[in-house]
Amino acid sequence: MLSRTAANLYWMTRYLERSETTARLLDLGFRNALLPNTGGGFRNEWSAILQSKGTLQNFTEKYGDLKQRNVESFLFFDMDNPSSVASCITSARENARIVRTALTTQVWDAINTSFQELKELMRRERSSLEVPELTDWSLRTAAQIRGAIEATQLRNDGYRFMNLGYAVERADNTARLLDVKYYVLLPSVAYVGSGLDNYQWTTLLRALSAHRAYNWAYGGELSAAQIAHFLILNPKFPRSLLSCSLEVNEHLDHLARMYDRATPAQEAARKLLGELAEAQIEDVFDEGLHEFLSRMISENAGLGQCIQDQYLTGEAR
Repeated sequence: MLSRTAANLYWMTRYLERSETTARLLDLGFRNALLPNTGGGFRNEWSAILQSKGTLQNFTEKYGDLKQRNVESFLFFDMDNPSSVASCITSARENARIVRTALTTQVWDAINTSFQELKELMRRERSSLEVPELTDWSLRTAAQIRGAIEATQLRNDGYRFMNLGYAVERADNTARLLDVKYYVLLPSVAYVGSGLDNYQWTTLLRALSAHRAYNWAYGGELSAAQIAHFLILNPKFPRSLLSCSLEVNEHLDHLARMYDRATPAQEAARKLLGELAEAQIEDVFDEGLHEFLSRMISENAGLGQCIQDQYLTGEAR
């Protein structure tokens, strides 16, 4: 496969996963904003969301004050925000268009239909669109595209690059979502274990479509340690950091066998997997959850760059 084709497939799914996570963050902020603001300052719910995406400065320069309607528009519709749902779906569709012949008809139709529906949403009056409608549409669209890929794509190297994009992006996004809750959202350590704390944990799980799965795994008892374990170290949860790392290693190993050549990307992926597989949640909290998550985000970004360097040769968009 040409490196340029691999790059388009890889970044197509990264953008799709990023659009889904932006929608999940939007849902998280909307649900938490329904509660009275007990914090203020940089721990304001919407400020925390923008900070997690690294877009707080860009938002402030364009919109000024943190008004909820402006944040909602910035996260969903604003084409000047490269992480907005609209920007990500547009970029994913453009990458898909370039490699149209590497996609099945069903995958292309799912992506192109989502783009056409997005244009219809953008033509509607903003006041007629509520956040739950926008987030539900985003998550449903993402599931349809992912389902089309799993059901129809040949398990060749293109399929592996698509799923590499999904897994690398998902690991980054899970870490950011968890960091929003634990580090920047709760107003004070005095609130730990309070009703506000429990509500925010529940909201985070729902934003990750993980509430029922968590109840199955841990019996429904909410605690920071158990939720952190679930989202970081539980291999049964598909969005955990460990699950994402397992998936990255699986697809890189398949590529190594297909091309009959291993690369430093496999070594970097195995190193990250080894750390996560051996970690205990007590070790994570001893390091500091925010510090651990920041390090995981950095190491995952390094792995993504290594994949880029070894397979995509700078052609990704």
